[in-house]
Amino acid sequence: MAPSEETRSLSAPTKDGNVDSPVTDKVDSGAPATVSTQKNTSGPKKYPWRFWAVFVSLSVTGLLAALEGTVTSTALPTIAKDLEAGEQYIWFVNVYFLTSTAVLPLFGQVADIFGRKWLMISVVAMFALGSGISGGATTTAMLIGGRAVQGVGGGGINMLIDLIVCDLVPLRERGNFMGIIFGVFAIGTSLGPFIGGAIVQNTTWRWVFYLNLPIAGAALILLLLFLPESYEDKSSFSVKIKRVDFLGNAILIASVTSVLIALSTGGTRYGWGDWHVIVPLVIGLLGLVGFQVYETWATEPVVPMRLFSNRTSATALGLTFVHTMFTFWVVYFLPVYFQSVIAASPTRSGVLLLPTVTSLVPFGLISGLLLAKFGRYKPLHIAGFAIMTIGIGCFTTLDANSSLAVYVILQIVVGGGSGLILTTLLPAVQAPLPESDTALATATWAFIRSFGSIWGVSIPAAIFNTYASKYASRITDLSVRAQMSGGNAYAHASKDFINSFQGSLRDEVLSVFTDSLKVVWQVAIGIVGLAFLLSFLEKEIKLREELDTEYGLEKKEKSKSVDAVS
Repeated sequence: MAPSEETRSLSAPTKDGNVDSPVTDKVDSGAPATVSTQKNTSGPKKYPWRFWAVFVSLSVTGLLAALEGTVTSTALPTIAKDLEAGEQYIWFVNVYFLTSTAVLPLFGQVADIFGRKWLMISVVAMFALGSGISGGATTTAMLIGGRAVQGVGGGGINMLIDLIVCDLVPLRERGNFMGIIFGVFAIGTSLGPFIGGAIVQNTTWRWVFYLNLPIAGAALILLLLFLPESYEDKSSFSVKIKRVDFLGNAILIASVTSVLIALSTGGTRYGWGDWHVIVPLVIGLLGLVGFQVYETWATEPVVPMRLFSNRTSATALGLTFVHTMFTFWVVYFLPVYFQSVIAASPTRSGVLLLPTVTSLVPFGLISGLLLAKFGRYKPLHIAGFAIMTIGIGCFTTLDANSSLAVYVILQIVVGGGSGLILTTLLPAVQAPLPESDTALATATWAFIRSFGSIWGVSIPAAIFNTYASKYASRITDLSVRAQMSGGNAYAHASKDFINSFQGSLRDEVLSVFTDSLKVVWQVAIGIVGLAFLLSFLEKEIKLREELDTEYGLEKKEKSKSVDAVS
């Protein structure tokens, strides 16, 4: 007897890598999508106290990565000066991004093989170790090394929090709880610059890193006490370790490192046409292609191609890349507008950016609630990208005469649209896939999200510098024109630079910054508009309301096989 639309479940991946599932088959065959419009009338589920203890543990752990994302930025100039870092200071930030991105797929596979608890405890301990090394650094190399260790821990923390939430709640409710986690994360991110500034002004910059140690200590205690060790696989360590796709991970990490080195130095330390940028970029991209080829025949791939074999998961992963890229696009280039066009100080620029961050949280929570209530993600993605496209289109009107009310309202529009998408992308990726792929799907999603953040900084920077060099020809003062050319405009986008000019020369410089930013926003319209169109490719699949996992609150021995519903 064939499974009904309401009771069918997903089977395990078949030997050829495809998902042998009525859901996937129906989605990809072009048949009408399975849309559940029935409201969840059973009421909110009641979770035991241990669930909430784990949830609080995850929230405290999330504060580590949240604070680290912004607290260091305020102290960076002071750190670079004290350690005499010179041009190497950029690696204080870049190495963290690099290591936190490259290891994500590996952590997903290890979490599947060895379980979640001790891996989570290990990455928190690694983050604390990196913080201690960074805080005690006496040389630039020592700080870069500490930040690299921190990045491995920070990347693992972010991914594993999402994964453990998936282990604890059914697919339909995941957006709801991820919204709460993100709310805590956003609070930490918002407080980071102020905490970092206060530390630098009142004590040594080393406390920017030492501050993580008591938080990590509290997180470790909570995780040890409450995080369940429910997964039980009696295989020997040697059997388990052989399952790790070491060659695939090595190819991926090397390729990602090469790409991120190119993107981190392009348009800043080197021009985009310089061989220092082109060579690692080409090698990295070719490596990613080679990685995909290798994964098609690997015995237990770290990023199985079946994750991309249905158009809903593949589309949602693509939307994740664009959404993250666009988020960083806005977060990094609105401050450029505030400082270079309306001549705001760095501190005031951070305050003016708050509407973007603060609007993400409530709309992310609303989106999660709507997903849990109606079980539909596609309308939220369509609406979110539509709102973002309209909002970013309005950004092109911003100039030196724009009022405070205008850029606050526009940020709320863009942030609200982004928030509608934020907590519903991972459930959309997971909807067509079996629960057995939750860890690999979550790790791949986290990797693409992190990878997109680097492109979200480098691409608009390249556009901005390219067009600033082009428009610099309108500046009559040749020395100022030289400062704005050759990829140097981004480095001069500051209040002090603008206020060093008067009269018509100041107007000329302002026009270069304003028009270059306009092109940055115009390109963003095209990218986000494309994502809006892509969101129509998703199929609406009924979200599972029950958990079927070996990693939940209750101890459950690893299944020998996965039985399909018959």
